[in-house]
Amino acid sequence: MVRTIAAATDDPKTKTSPEVIVEEEVDKPWRLILYNDDVHTFDEVIHQVQKALGCSIEEAEKITVTVHTEGKAVVYKGSFEECFKRNSVLQEIQLITEIKG
Repeated sequence: MVRTIAAATDDPKTKTSPEVIVEEEVDKPWRLILYNDDVHTFDEVIHQVQKALGCSIEEAEKITVTVHTEGKAVVYKGSFEECFKRNSVLQEIQLITEIKG
């Protein structure tokens, strides 16, 4: 996301304040990654993904299959705080996760 900031600068010759546009990158999306393991059952992972993300059982099943077949999946993108909240729920049952920015 790019935030545009308008800042006024004084021009002593014209006594006006032209607008200067400054763009900066803000809130670069963070990613919550869930890794496959050989400890948890499909049902355990599906339930925890659904609980963490507030998604449907069908979506949680798709995510779980992706994690199982590909070894990992990005399960959420957003602010660090939101990734951290969802990560805490996944880790309640010791799922292997990582937050990357």
